[in-house]
Amino acid sequence: MKKTILAVLFSSLMMGSVAQAAPLSADQEAQVRKLVRDTLIENPEILEEAIVALQAKQGERQQAQMKETLKAEHDALFNDPTSPRIGKKDAKLVLVNFTDFNCPFCKRFDPQLMDLVKKYPDDVAVVIKYLPFKGQTSMDSAQLTMTLWQEDPKAFEALHHKFMQKQGMLSDANIKDALKATGNDKLKASDKSRDGIRTNMMLAEKLGVNGTPATLVGDELIPGAIDAQQFEAVVKEQLAKLK
Repeated sequence: MKKTILAVLFSSLMMGSVAQAAPLSADQEAQVRKLVRDTLIENPEILEEAIVALQAKQGERQQAQMKETLKAEHDALFNDPTSPRIGKKDAKLVLVNFTDFNCPFCKRFDPQLMDLVKKYPDDVAVVIKYLPFKGQTSMDSAQLTMTLWQEDPKAFEALHHKFMQKQGMLSDANIKDALKATGNDKLKASDKSRDGIRTNMMLAEKLGVNGTPATLVGDELIPGAIDAQQFEAVVKEQLAKLK
């Protein structure tokens, strides 16, 4: 009974009828407070239901914001000439991976992305957005790799993989060694690569990316380095939507 009364009270509040009525007296307010308290104690599941409803509304809001951002920033996400791309130009599904050469989770996750492109060559491609969060060598390696992409796209992957395969944080010496090993020891970071990183930072902020790795798969943002099977399942689900 109390649960029904509380529901009616809440409905009245939502419809505004209570706001139009005379203000409650002190005794009436105390009675309402007691009714609410007693009902919640007797039916604590109401709180769980409210939390679930709140989370659902927040999820809907976030999804709507995501769609707006994807529409407004489509070119910056998928067609920025400073952002490296792996896979076919006409792939059905283009993932956007935010990553950092000094991020241990990125180093673990990167091979999963490469494997998916190989497994679904006609369907999946990846655009790489470097977010150099972890120090100067993150910034330097990102700028150099983006510059190489602009100057010699075919040579880009070798340098990217060289940086990703280095365990731990990159040092200045590691960067020099990687450049030499891939035949790019004269490579210098371009101004366009710096502009590209600023664009990546802007996109990350708009999408709510707070760390790396984070991967945009269709209209779903996947934070972290999730299990390979789980990630493939998400990709297959998004591919199914395109059929």
